[in-house]
Amino acid sequence: MKPHRSPKKISLNWIPFICLSFFTLGILFSNRLWVPPESNGQLLSQRRREQELQIVSGDCDTKKTPGQDNDVMGEVLKTHEAIQSLDKSVAMLEMQLAASRNSQEMDNGEASKVVSTLTRDRPPRKKVFMVIGINTAFSSRRRRDSVRETWMPQGEKLIQLEREKGIVIRFMIGHSATSNSILDRAIDSEEAQHKDFFRLEHVEGYHELSAKTKIFFSTAVAKWDAEFYVKVDDDVHVNLGMLGTTLGRHRSKPRVYIGCMKSGPVLSSKNVKYHEPEYWKFGEEGNKYFRHATGQIYAISKELATYISINQPILHKYANEDVSLGAWFIGLEVEHIDDRNMCCGTPPDCEWKAQAGNVCVASFDWSCSGICKSVEKLKTVHERCGEGDDAVWNTSL
Repeated sequence: MKPHRSPKKISLNWIPFICLSFFTLGILFSNRLWVPPESNGQLLSQRRREQELQIVSGDCDTKKTPGQDNDVMGEVLKTHEAIQSLDKSVAMLEMQLAASRNSQEMDNGEASKVVSTLTRDRPPRKKVFMVIGINTAFSSRRRRDSVRETWMPQGEKLIQLEREKGIVIRFMIGHSATSNSILDRAIDSEEAQHKDFFRLEHVEGYHELSAKTKIFFSTAVAKWDAEFYVKVDDDVHVNLGMLGTTLGRHRSKPRVYIGCMKSGPVLSSKNVKYHEPEYWKFGEEGNKYFRHATGQIYAISKELATYISINQPILHKYANEDVSLGAWFIGLEVEHIDDRNMCCGTPPDCEWKAQAGNVCVASFDWSCSGICKSVEKLKTVHERCGEGDDAVWNTSL
């Protein structure tokens, strides 16, 4: 014979929620359109349910104590806020763990070697303020030299900038389709001379810029623990001190995307520059892209770079690299910062802004997506749009 079990008592704290549930059900039953029942049985069943609701509702009304609803709802709100905070912490830890795994796998190149990597002593990622990747190509040696002669420090000053200010600057480039080609050897020789390259596991090509952008952020996150990651083209003039000041204003924000936001037309014609093969995804002909930062220069915070690192295999690549980056963030809780000082024109536009007290972060010409004839003009732009050699050292980061 089974022992008799007394029915479990329902805690009084749950009574308001039970009442609310039955009350909601009562509204649903009372507000629905009346349909003639098909039989007397259905009518009796409906009336019986209404009586049961009245009985339970009445029982709830008699058992509630004054102020109990407020106490319970207050506890629920506190619990909800605590869960939200915990969710954010867990999500960040998951992103960091996934990024760490990703960096370990990238170092090995093969998933089968992950175990040996985990057992090997690995130096911790160096913590810095920002990593600037200057996008360049094999054919752009003269552009790189122009940048080195103007806004990018060289030699010991480059190391000092990293050590004292936490600003890392590298030319980012992949490799050619042919192993150990003359192009790769030329970059190796240039790297031995200047030590300012960041080599990527990427096959160079104009139509592969979206893939290169993903690989840059993923590889940079694996190497440096930075607050911001910046991409800039090698035909753009940058004021490092102003860039540091601008990013510093957004340090407390977890997910920021900073640049000159635009919304250009989606070009369906195959015979034009910036043709979008997937134009049909953006609606009718003549539509515009969603807002995204222009590709000459933009910055993203650590969480967004980590997000790219974790999700790299499934992030879709559009024809235009700046559109691709904007698409990766369009469904996330990301703050878009539209800072027009990041897209000043070359002289006299940058000079006019300086007279008004607004030193430009970057200068280029919209008409040519960079500084027109940058090899010849970058030095002049630096002299007229620059902020002085000591500006970055006087910047509080």
